[in-house]
Amino acid sequence: MTALRAARLFAPPNGPVEIIIRGTDPETKHTLLLIDSAGEVLGMAKDLSSGKIDLLSVLPGVQGMHRAAWLQLAANDEAIGSPLIIQPLREPPPVRTARSKRPDGSTEFTRVVGWGREALDPDDTTIDEIKRTWIDGDPPVLSGYRIYPEMDVLVRTDHGEMRIALAPHEAPATVWNFRTLVREGFYDRGGFHRIVPADREGRPFVIQGGDPTLSGNGGPGHVLALEPSRLPHDYGVLSMARADEPHSAGSQFFIALGREATARLDGQYCAFGFVVSGSRTIDSIAATPIADASTGRPKEIPVILSMQLVPAPARMPGTDRSSERVKPTIDAGNVPPTVR
Repeated sequence: MTALRAARLFAPPNGPVEIIIRGTDPETKHTLLLIDSAGEVLGMAKDLSSGKIDLLSVLPGVQGMHRAAWLQLAANDEAIGSPLIIQPLREPPPVRTARSKRPDGSTEFTRVVGWGREALDPDDTTIDEIKRTWIDGDPPVLSGYRIYPEMDVLVRTDHGEMRIALAPHEAPATVWNFRTLVREGFYDRGGFHRIVPADREGRPFVIQGGDPTLSGNGGPGHVLALEPSRLPHDYGVLSMARADEPHSAGSQFFIALGREATARLDGQYCAFGFVVSGSRTIDSIAATPIADASTGRPKEIPVILSMQLVPAPARMPGTDRSSERVKPTIDAGNVPPTVR
């Protein structure tokens, strides 16, 4: 039996960044792989014995990382256990916003238009003038590393179960916040208080939960900074709900029900995970009868019985877990009347 764990949760920027290989056979030689989210190998260290090692000495590529990656242990060409996530601690660039009109033409909202010096949409000429007013923020620095086991989230509801894979390479702070709330039981006995099975044009939209008060106004008592996630909102993708202020997310989350209606959420909300099993559960929750269509309030709130962190599967070169994302069990072009 062999296990890979971090010597400490946080490590300083110049090291040591230590992990521990534990095994019952001291003669076994291990291979340690540094793998990105798409399955590309960023580094490899061979012939490692059990004990403590400094990653910076065996995997120098760690110091050039700008996004979280995975440390996977292997022996005899076989992966051993769940990987560790290694996250470089870097602040995201400043978020840039502008006031915009909603589709109704009367109400306004705060639209995210860029990060740092880069526009979210390079072809959007409407922000050329306000770009001149952008002031550079402090240059990002590497403050160290966070190293922890990769875990999935098992969600048990009264409509069935779903399993969620998280995306720390896109939204590290958001993932860490969600993991912490799950681990501490924050979401247990909560529910999906807002269900919007279809938008005004009949396109599948979202189911939303994570409010302990079930009112739509509750949270964990703190807020999160919006992160520039590149994960597209599509069926089964998990994202943070928020108020108009970009840095106002806390615990409420939503699961997208289809790409057509939720593509406009890209860059405006922080997507940070995706469901890898449980499409029937998603679709069952989305089919819950609605009491108030204007707010998405269901007649009976689907209950989250519990959320639990469970070990994620091993990662090996060439594997991309986003390919595991679930597909809808209901044809988006043929939504039953009870869902609409």
